Amino acid sequence: MATYTPKNILITGAAGFIASHVANRLIRNYPGYKIVVLDKLDYCSNLKNLLPSQSSPNFKFVKGDIASADLVNYLLVAESIDTIMHFAAQTHVDNSFGNSFEFTKNNIYGTHVLLEACKVTGQIRRFIHVSTDEVYGETDEDAVVGNHEASQLLPTNPYSAMKAGAEMLVMAYGRSYGLPVITTRGNNVYGPNQFPEKLIPKFILLAMRGKTLPIHGDGSNVRSYLYCEDVAEAFEVILHKGEVGHVYNVGTKKERRVIDVAKDICKLFSMDPETNIQCVENRPFNDQRYFLDDQKLKNLGWSERTIWEEGLKKTIAWYTKNPEWWGDVAGALLPHPRMLMMPGSRHFESEDGKVPSVSNTPRMIVPTSKSFISPLKPSFKFLIYGRTGWIGGILGQLCEKHGIPFEYGRGRLENRASLMADIQNIKPTHVFSAAGVTGRPNVDWCESHKTETIRTNVVGTLTLADVCRQHELLMMNFATGCIFEYDAAHPQGSGIGFKEEDKPNFIGSFYSKTKAMVEELLREYDNVCTLRVQMPISSDLNNPRNFITKISRYNKVVNIPNSMTILDELLPISIEMAKRNLRGIWNFTNPGAVSHNEILEMYKTYIDPNFQWTNFTLEEQAKVIVAPRSNNEMDASKLKKEFPELLPIKESLIKYVFEPNKRT
Repeated sequence: MATYTPKNILITGAAGFIASHVANRLIRNYPGYKIVVLDKLDYCSNLKNLLPSQSSPNFKFVKGDIASADLVNYLLVAESIDTIMHFAAQTHVDNSFGNSFEFTKNNIYGTHVLLEACKVTGQIRRFIHVSTDEVYGETDEDAVVGNHEASQLLPTNPYSAMKAGAEMLVMAYGRSYGLPVITTRGNNVYGPNQFPEKLIPKFILLAMRGKTLPIHGDGSNVRSYLYCEDVAEAFEVILHKGEVGHVYNVGTKKERRVIDVAKDICKLFSMDPETNIQCVENRPFNDQRYFLDDQKLKNLGWSERTIWEEGLKKTIAWYTKNPEWWGDVAGALLPHPRMLMMPGSRHFESEDGKVPSVSNTPRMIVPTSKSFISPLKPSFKFLIYGRTGWIGGILGQLCEKHGIPFEYGRGRLENRASLMADIQNIKPTHVFSAAGVTGRPNVDWCESHKTETIRTNVVGTLTLADVCRQHELLMMNFATGCIFEYDAAHPQGSGIGFKEEDKPNFIGSFYSKTKAMVEELLREYDNVCTLRVQMPISSDLNNPRNFITKISRYNKVVNIPNSMTILDELLPISIEMAKRNLRGIWNFTNPGAVSHNEILEMYKTYIDPNFQWTNFTLEEQAKVIVAPRSNNEMDASKLKKEFPELLPIKESLIKYVFEPNKRT
């Protein structure tokens, strides 16, 4: 593997948190390198962060702004800079919601100035641009494969959008002008010297002062945390071994919910989490999870060294020893600080003395049906897997609405130890499994990701079922009816549906094959209730997973009748089934079948009188999809017998979907 040896390195933003650890490490380990630090000493920078290096002969500090083209050009020439490590940026997401133009100036314009200076001087041999995992956007909670370096960028807040924009500039200068660029995208970093607007130092300083720890939303958001010295080592490796034109994820597979970070800090301060953690209003948008594939960096020889418990103890010890490192930071410790971001000073916008409101408001329509959920005894507690999934999310909202104690699982389905830990910590009476791989954006994804699909849909589901059986727990398993297709015994339009005891006859897609396989194996588990969901529909017509939303956006639609599941009516039934300890396989659809054209006619009648669509045949459809699709009618008489109030599919569509959305 070829290695790169720099001579004169410019590190931007190195009086800040991460870059100061990188600068101190390089100055300490490579006395032959000249390190020039450029920093404007914004509110989150501190010259004391560079104290270990200030007496070193190979260190030079320059106070200045990367947005100053004259200064940057002068430094590159005067200091014979051949390498730039560009860390300088505004990074606090909360601030980006309140002052996004400042983020544009620092993160995009500042980067552009640096790149242009590199182009003009023509002497740069490496330009390492430091970005963030947030440019990938939110990762599905049930994703088993992290975002790799070629994944699509889908930023969801002003900060990550600016970082993605800066990345595009870096890439463009690499391609247009041959600038030797490398980009990094990292998980959250923690450790000594971090300004306390960020989660971990904020919680530590609040705990030191005996104050409550504010959690945005319900604290279920998942983050991955790397200790600062491990990250500094990662940049040392990338500097010397990174390949020009490449992107490197700097991450860890060890994830933690924000609420658990707070609990860990409470534990180390001997504080009671129940009384010292407060849920406050969430951000305008708060990504649920970032999950990275870090194998590419590991191939260069880097690996995480510091375990969470050790790193957290080191960090607490440092803040305990240096409580005044940042001076007066009372404003930064507010639940929602808003920095004015003026260089050389720390000013905070007042929150007008208002106490932050407690809010766990979900971003999803909750089914309104009350027909089937009877009052639940306090002795019940549900453990739900699939929080960010459509069904899992609605289940949690239903539990909240009806006062049913529940928690979402943290463990990965295929990780037996993590499932055991969930059950031991949460002590549920029932487990709901609404997690699984369906494909992004559809089941065709599974055709090219077969091992990932097996890992979750087969291995994961079976592992959860086995763990539940070991603990004598009933598992409510949301499965699929897309394992059948019309045949001679069940002809289309005959009204003869597939029954629970019928063997699957459709293996046209790999997704369906895995679901049929696991259903057959689950028959051996007497603690499992399998619910065959088919083409789910809800009253939320803005949800892209809603079958009506899907077909209303297609250019062409196949007109064929199918059984379907109206979630607004049936998900409350699933909770009642858990209460009744029902087991075995159930066709979890409304009675009867409805054609796609019939649904779109209803859509036109109730929602959009100008709506038009075009049909095409199954043969024509086959030309534009990778895997065939399942079409069938399922016999719901078993479910109807248990719940006589269950409406036929067309009546349920009108009552729960179209009437509530009717446009007058």
